[in-house]
Amino acid sequence: MSASPDYYTEDKEKAFGSIEDELHRVAYAEEAPDRVIASRFGVLGPLLSRLFAIGVEARGIERIPEDQRESKNAWNKSVNAVLTTIPIGALGQSAFTLSFGHAVATIFCFGALGGIATAFIATLGPITGLRTMVITRFSSGYVGGTIYSVLNILTQLGFSTTAVILGGQTLANINPGTLPLVVGIIIIGVCCLIPCFIGYDMVHVYERYAWIIASVIMLFLWGLGGKAGYDINAQKSVEDTGRALPADILSFGGIVFGSFSGWAPVAADYNCRLPADTPPMRVFLLTFFGLFIPICFVQILGAALMTITDPAYILAYADGSTGGLIAQVSPLGVTLANSSLSFSHFLSANNIPNTYSTGLSIQALGRPFAIIPRFFWVFIAFVAYTVAGVVGREHFNAILSNFLSILSYWTAFFIVIVAEEHFIFRRKNGPLGGYNLDDYDTPSKLPLGIAGILAMCFGIAGAVVGMSEVWYTGPLGKMAGAAYGADLGFELAAAFSAVSYLPLRALEIKLIGR
Repeated sequence: MSASPDYYTEDKEKAFGSIEDELHRVAYAEEAPDRVIASRFGVLGPLLSRLFAIGVEARGIERIPEDQRESKNAWNKSVNAVLTTIPIGALGQSAFTLSFGHAVATIFCFGALGGIATAFIATLGPITGLRTMVITRFSSGYVGGTIYSVLNILTQLGFSTTAVILGGQTLANINPGTLPLVVGIIIIGVCCLIPCFIGYDMVHVYERYAWIIASVIMLFLWGLGGKAGYDINAQKSVEDTGRALPADILSFGGIVFGSFSGWAPVAADYNCRLPADTPPMRVFLLTFFGLFIPICFVQILGAALMTITDPAYILAYADGSTGGLIAQVSPLGVTLANSSLSFSHFLSANNIPNTYSTGLSIQALGRPFAIIPRFFWVFIAFVAYTVAGVVGREHFNAILSNFLSILSYWTAFFIVIVAEEHFIFRRKNGPLGGYNLDDYDTPSKLPLGIAGILAMCFGIAGAVVGMSEVWYTGPLGKMAGAAYGADLGFELAAAFSAVSYLPLRALEIKLIGR
């Protein structure tokens, strides 16, 4: 899994002039990544050297050699105990009229499915030392990996957009009229940018402690919401019956699954520096429970807040969406108003990994992108989702429900394809005999990608025929439900890809040999 001693057979100075060899210099520790990057940019080199000297991460998507791994950071799985998860739980009642009991059951069941899928992807980080989007090259080739990177960039920007809108709403509603929503959105965006600009270590340090503030605030919300009065039977009178009820559960379940599986395309990004011999089961369990416990805890809180029948709460939700509902818990609002900077950091905890991984996914688009420092792409991502948040700030619920549904479609077939490649074709006694990790950035040695791309297309076809959105309902989605159909998009996307990838990949290996 490391470069052979005679890897460089040409004159080194000549070889180092190519982008490919520059990446290999970093990946195989021929030279420190900060020196390689700084030397590439001429007059900007000294500035970059200073940034790297003060702790800004230089490494991008290059593979982490085994001798540069570390045993810490395995426990940093606390990014989901944040306000941005509350509105997902609230959608169970506001968008699908589910009772509290049905909403909670759906969160548990579909959440467990999404957590298992994401936890599997996380185990590949220590095994390969690669970022998630680079790992996809071993199943779908260089071109397929680029397609996944595009999808993941859109995914992380979508998550970030919803996060800054909710954060801005909450800040703006703490003391109504004192802070414009646009300013609140920008504050949250800047708070997300700083740790991501610095890099991997800062992200882990931040998330290691952010959960403490988050957990205290969540407990406050639970308690203060209880003081206002939860009524778990509040939605029973308006809940759908007959065929419409399972349709609502399936549609809400797709959103819940997407909220969990949305972490899968970045799951290995935060484990790739763990030692290669880290037990996969340890990574799996830590990731699963690090997702399942906080996400369920907070999403159920969102569902619980929707059961409060106090007219002031109902009006707050109608006027200010979930941010207005949260700010309606007035004692908490006073506390937060006195510490707005700390609260801004708390709101951005969930958004920091999204921003960091967006930069990596842009680098994974190809070598011309990979040679640009990661922090530059992080800044571009910050600008993109902050502008999108400002533009879409009045349409939060629509953006959230549509985005998470569509997100679950592509993450479903992505996870299935990577899993089949890993367990069937890359097992040690399988046709490919494991991963040749030295090939991660050599297109001629990676799979051609035809099987992966075709299976991806079949997955999209499955999503199209099974989806049920406001703007389109597929034929199978229409048959599965009542008036508005049922969203079977992610289930059919996974099934279509799973069935098609096996024979296509076996044929690709037989004909091409890689």
